[in-house]
Amino acid sequence: MTRASRARRGNSNLPSKCPQFAPAPPRPSTETGINPRVTHELRVEVTPPWPFRLRGGSADGLLRNRNGSLQRLLHRDGEPVHVAAIQPARDRVIFGARAASQPDAMWGIRRLRFATAVDDDLRPFYERFRDDRVIGKAVRAVPELRVRRAPMPWEALSNAITEQLIEFERAVEIQRRLIAALGVRCPETGLRDAPTPAAVAAIAPARLAAMDLAPARALTMRGAAAELASGRVDLLAADPMPGWRRLRAIPGVGPWTLETLALYGQGHHDRVPAGDLGYLKLVGRITTGSPRARVDEPAARAFFDRYGEWKGLAGEYLRLAAGRGLLPVSPARAVPGRAPDRRGTRSSLPARRSAAA
Repeated sequence: MTRASRARRGNSNLPSKCPQFAPAPPRPSTETGINPRVTHELRVEVTPPWPFRLRGGSADGLLRNRNGSLQRLLHRDGEPVHVAAIQPARDRVIFGARAASQPDAMWGIRRLRFATAVDDDLRPFYERFRDDRVIGKAVRAVPELRVRRAPMPWEALSNAITEQLIEFERAVEIQRRLIAALGVRCPETGLRDAPTPAAVAAIAPARLAAMDLAPARALTMRGAAAELASGRVDLLAADPMPGWRRLRAIPGVGPWTLETLALYGQGHHDRVPAGDLGYLKLVGRITTGSPRARVDEPAARAFFDRYGEWKGLAGEYLRLAAGRGLLPVSPARAVPGRAPDRRGTRSSLPARRSAAA
């Protein structure tokens, strides 16, 4: 619930305890992407409908935590939008934005609210699964857990492509190289925005491969970027199915990639990337009692079916439960071990070649 909002002209400070930004320079910058007409400041205070905790920055460095303030640079139609958020109390989250126009500032705050999932009311999930035999302990212990989303779905899609079949840490290094080479940096704040689909579509696949992206996935990345840059795919459309169908036709984009996009980029809790290697291991451990067991993708999907429209959030709780030793002792009395690695080592290859399609 939004409690208060305020828009201001000029370069005055935002209200007390509102996310702060570096002051705008008095002269135009010569660096790409900075608009000297950034004069509108907006504050929105939100009361989360369900327990909420503002989390830290992102692994790729786009979302930064600076003294308790989450800050991010976005762009809307080429115009820079600086957004930030703080949480001064359990029931208060304050979002701030600075942009060239009030609509741009409002848009930026909406995207950051989406990314933080501050407006998600998870009471139905909690009441339904707090006593679940697998994730119930984790649900009761950490009711504030949210799916961590990208503010723009293109970022979730491009990240998913980089993370196919490699370790998460290596994928993050590739993402950081892409951001440094093709993204936009703000000289005022040092924040960066992700490369646009147009920027990625315009470069040769060999250059993407030089950033350690596998050649096949460089082609996949460029093909997906071209679909978005041309307008043939709109990832913010009310009906995602046409876009998903077009993306699915690109070699290298399979169910896992689309499910990752749907969950982490478009907010669909009913989608889970069940072919994720981490899930194959976790479900194998839970269902067999062997710490080294691994199931195939159909078995993992069958496991998540019990969670219905909450599959994606249930998957996040499954990881949390594994990491905190909250998984149930299996029928074989196996002792829960450490959680599988973070998202990574995933696949979007055709089903015949990999169970993680």
